[in-house]
Amino acid sequence: MLTLANSALLSSLYDSHHWLLKLMETSKHMPVHNGALLEEEVRLSGANNTGISASDFLRKSGGVTVPNGIIRVSGAKNAATRLMAAALISDDPCYLSNFPTELVDVRHKARFIESIGGSAVFHADTDALAIDASQLGSIQPDSYSVPIRTTYLLAAGMLKRFGFARIPYPGGCKIGSRGYDLHVMLWEKMGCKVVEAADYIEITGTPRAFDVSFPISTIGGTENALICGSMLEGRTTIRNAYISPEVANLIEFLIAMGARIQVVGNSFIEIQGSSTLRGTTFQVLPDRIEALTWIVFGAISRGNILIQDVPFGHMEIPMVHLREAGVDVFRNSHDAYVCPQSFINSTIQPFEVACGTHPGIISDMQPFFVLLALMADGISRIYDYRYPERTAYLEQLSKFCPGAISWEPGKIVVNGRASLQGAEVVSTDLRGSMVLLLAALIAEGESKIHNIQMALRGYNNLLSKLDQLGISLELGNE
Repeated sequence: MLTLANSALLSSLYDSHHWLLKLMETSKHMPVHNGALLEEEVRLSGANNTGISASDFLRKSGGVTVPNGIIRVSGAKNAATRLMAAALISDDPCYLSNFPTELVDVRHKARFIESIGGSAVFHADTDALAIDASQLGSIQPDSYSVPIRTTYLLAAGMLKRFGFARIPYPGGCKIGSRGYDLHVMLWEKMGCKVVEAADYIEITGTPRAFDVSFPISTIGGTENALICGSMLEGRTTIRNAYISPEVANLIEFLIAMGARIQVVGNSFIEIQGSSTLRGTTFQVLPDRIEALTWIVFGAISRGNILIQDVPFGHMEIPMVHLREAGVDVFRNSHDAYVCPQSFINSTIQPFEVACGTHPGIISDMQPFFVLLALMADGISRIYDYRYPERTAYLEQLSKFCPGAISWEPGKIVVNGRASLQGAEVVSTDLRGSMVLLLAALIAEGESKIHNIQMALRGYNNLLSKLDQLGISLELGNE
């Protein structure tokens, strides 16, 4: 593999891109424009500070869009939203850096936190969030409508202080069966009573340390057990835990607050919790799914994209599969450069991948391998054993290339060498929405994507980052 250390060779290979190669050598010393639209310090007001509603759409006109520029990967959505909830069990303020301040999901969660007396202050210029739960009250919000999945993590902070919590029902993307029964089981093991009301879940009782053995490997259950166990005096154990990079980031945060946590193997966790937890300053890890998104976009568009802050340590197997598909990116320890020469045999090769659990290709990455397969030189197959019902977006994606994709639960077959034509489509879920947007950008003709807010749930400063790549889109309202 060529590396950035061999800059002389790269320069000789890519004289036409000399300016970008120079940026690659010095990228760690350059200030990065994050396109933030907020003032230096903004307190949340309103449900959605992105200014984009569920009825909005994006329109792309003209021919194929070839990206050219620099992108910095933001903090991971699946870590940031969990750290927000974990900060509620601290007795002091917490400061989260590398925080994706413009994500729709974090804005929804911050709105709820403030509605129950907490404080969430976004610092857009430094990509940070200051969160203070010391004034959390037993007041009830005006609305329990919070369209995110991880509402169950909000219960711990209220249970610690009052022995009482009312939380919204989990929302989020509809990609199969993802119930909350494991969380009910968890709360009951803590000694709490759970009542499912019309608009909210009510948990009452004095929680105590517990032992839990999950019947299935569960990220959400592991996160909830970690947060609850860390605030309870005594020994808590978690069996059949799912320790993803984002869960590991949560563990590091809880340890920084004062919990003692030991991980044995890859599925057993022991916690010595404490009723007194200190505030801390902590960095959100970069988003591996966003990093993969931009790498795939660079490959299918044959553009020139320098991607900064790529968490390669958490992407080893996906990167192996990309290379086996003929995509060989230029990289150093933290950055990746994708260009027309990043192909082993000048084309994307057909492939087979199976989506499951980390450290492999996770289900959230599945749509991007489907999109990559559309540009491959042959038939590819993608299997999803984690969420076999993650197929709703495929009907919409097929409108760009009728007949190129066939699917059944758990299995997707893609006929490559597809010629994408502009289409009018509707977003169905977060990752699927982003794939529809990328497909529109490489398709000939005009495309229109409805409910584009779906993509903004998972991609921080998305429209600004596209602008940095030279991509202009029309935003409209139905």
